[in-house]
Formats: sequence, structure tokens, C-alpha cells
Amino acid sequence: MKVINEVKIQLESRSVNEGYARAAVSAFVCQLDPTLEELNDIKTAVSEAVTNCIVHAYKNQVGRIYINIKLFDNSTVQISVRDRGCGIEDVKKAMEPLYTSAGEDRAGLGFSVMESFCDGVKVRSKTGAGTTVTLTKKIRGRSAY
Repeated sequence: MKVINEVKIQLESRSVNEGYARAAVSAFVCQLDPTLEELNDIKTAVSEAVTNCIVHAYKNQVGRIYINIKLFDNSTVQISVRDRGCGIEDVKKAMEPLYTSAGEDRAGLGFSVMESFCDGVKVRSKTGAGTTVTLTKKIRGRSAY
């Protein structure tokens, strides 16, 4: 696969920036002519990944979120959402449905949601150094219908 276009976004881990991240990523992905369903899938997955950075990575403080979007020549999009926060001690456990480290007011479904809307979800994390969530989705596009 060859990268045909790429963009990098950096934003603060404030709740108000989650909507911007969704909009910016979806606007960039529009180059692949996705269906509305595909675009909504990407927006939802990005929203979950960014929200994880806000809620879990930088608990009670503001940090940076780094988003890298790559479009490939086979109509695949790869979105990496990275933080330099606290990291995840046990990634396998954190990816279990209903698991949360943020208390009873969180559902613990973020990774499950990402997995249901993407073709691939990869999580790399190091305690004290941060987490990178990489989302991959093949875009069939409107021309496929």
C-alpha cells in the first residue's frame, strides 16, 4: 500500500476539542468518497479514541493529543490517535467490554465501539509514556453501490 495523502493534527485534551477532531478527520477522509455510513463509523471511532485521551490519559489535567491520518492507494484510511499521558498498564484488560478505570460513571465500551466501527484497532501503550490507538478502515465508497 502506498500513502497518497497524509495530515497531522495536534490539539489539547479538552472536551470541546473532541468535536473538532471528529470534523477534521472526517473532512480529510472525504477525499476517498466514503458513504455516509462509513463517514459516521470513522467519526464515532475517532470520538471514542480522543475521549479516551481526555478522560484517561490526562486525568484532571490538560495534555496534547496527536492525530495522524493516512490515506492509502487501496482506499484504506489509517488514523493514529496518540497521547503522552499515563499509559495503560494492561491493554488486554482495558480492551475488555465494560472494563473502565474511570469509575462507575463510565461505560467501559470505548475500545469495543472502535472495534465495531473499524476493520482494525491496534493499541500500543507504555505506563508513564502514553498510548497510541491506530484505527484502520477500508472505504468502499459511494461508487461501490
